[in-house]
Amino acid sequence: MGVMKRFEQRLEGLVNGTFAKVFKSEVQPVEIAGALQRECDNNASIWNRERTVVPNDFIVELSTPDYERLSPYSGQLGDELSGLVRDYAKQQRYTFMGPIKVHLEKADDLDTGLYRVRSRTLASSSSQQGQQSGPAPHSPPNRPAAPQGQGGYGYPPASAPPMPPAPPPGAGRSGSPSSDWRPPAASGPMPDAQVRRWIEINGTRHQISRPTLVMGRSTDADVRIDDPGVSRRHCEIRTGTPSTIQDLGSTNGIVVDGQHTTRATLRDGSRIVVGSTTIVYRQAEG
Repeated sequence: MGVMKRFEQRLEGLVNGTFAKVFKSEVQPVEIAGALQRECDNNASIWNRERTVVPNDFIVELSTPDYERLSPYSGQLGDELSGLVRDYAKQQRYTFMGPIKVHLEKADDLDTGLYRVRSRTLASSSSQQGQQSGPAPHSPPNRPAAPQGQGGYGYPPASAPPMPPAPPPGAGRSGSPSSDWRPPAASGPMPDAQVRRWIEINGTRHQISRPTLVMGRSTDADVRIDDPGVSRRHCEIRTGTPSTIQDLGSTNGIVVDGQHTTRATLRDGSRIVVGSTTIVYRQAEG
């Protein structure tokens, strides 16, 4: 049984169905749960081949009406959402640097049905400071800002993961050519397993055999989509671990697994909507 389905079943059994009455507002707990999963994916930080750290402290900002409805149950809801994050992280082999917590907060600038999720990494020691990720509305038509935080699952490690090597002089400064510097890959042999990737559009399979795959209405696109709602160069899939999709400044944007976004992590079975066309991303080893 999937993580989300188990979460829904546990939620149904809480306080004799009280949640069923409380959650008649536009914001549904399953929506928040999905946003927390995306927050983990978008802020995953690969320390080495065996450890990918994701956030462990989450703040869910709600409109005043939604907050007033949900706040009396914030303790139970927070526990259930924390359990869902823990289960999802175990499934994805993510790790945390500290205990998982989910908090509800009121945001006066949000309308009913809209919410934001912010996250950070907090180590077990209170002296460790986490980095706050930028807030991003998680309801259409708003698109989330690119995440900036790092986060963390599992066993809290006895000590924090080793910090990556320091960047070369000048790296990371605003406007510097080396602002995209990344730490070198972990040493040692890499697995030999090959990952096959492809997309399916209207029953037609298109193999992904290069690091990037551009989709759009232009004849120059790697995969041409004949759809008036699709821009000439609409979006681009970038293969890697994990693979991602990036909007290329299209007119109508992209929707990934039901979420309007400009960039998202892809998993086997992810559904991408551009214009009125649905694309299914697939990957498999071997």
